[in-house]
Amino acid sequence: MNRCLRSTLASTLLTTALLALANTAFAQEAVRPFPAAAKRATLQVTYPPDILLNGQPARLSPGARIRGINNMLVLSGSLAGQTLLVNYVKDAQGMVHEVWVLNNTEAQQKQEGSSLPPNYVTDAVTASGEASSVAVASSSTQP
Repeated sequence: MNRCLRSTLASTLLTTALLALANTAFAQEAVRPFPAAAKRATLQVTYPPDILLNGQPARLSPGARIRGINNMLVLSGSLAGQTLLVNYVKDAQGMVHEVWVLNNTEAQQKQEGSSLPPNYVTDAVTASGEASSVAVASSSTQP
């Protein structure tokens, strides 16, 4: 009877350990789907709800959600002082509303505009902005 109990206990412990390792490996390698409007930045929580995005001051919205690398919610106070690579979305008032802390796999993926330095304007945006400002200027000078 003792032999059966030991083998059952050992197999239960082994199964539990293997499942825990499998879940850990999956959480680290999973790539989450991000909204199309998500932008990439470095986040530093200074004094919640005040944060720095790419070194520029910003603020978390009242209902902001920060998801860690395992996609579970993280409190902003627990991230104070850390510099993390994140994807984020702002709300209508310009406050940061959703934040995803990136795991290694997600961080290696290219995201549009992620390699550009902060406050950089692409040539396409500049060209369209110049064209529209020239059109406005020429239409305002004609009687």
